[in-house]
Amino acid sequence: MNLSGAQLGKEYIIKEILTDDEELNSFLFSLGCYSGEPITVVSQMRGGFVISVKDGRYNIDQNLAEAILLQD
Repeated sequence: MNLSGAQLGKEYIIKEILTDDEELNSFLFSLGCYSGEPITVVSQMRGGFVISVKDGRYNIDQNLAEAILLQD
């Protein structure tokens, strides 16, 4: 399952980042999005999501959300 299918307010563990785009991968890593890290979808907006990773909240679009795979 990817992040776009996550329930609001539930904490998940990132399984992997699935992208061939090195720039996108580096951007997500700089936010703290990498394998084994907890992540929570705080809210969903039109075309994007607000996520909580580590001590920060970030707004990401649908494409980024689909690249973040979660553990079942």
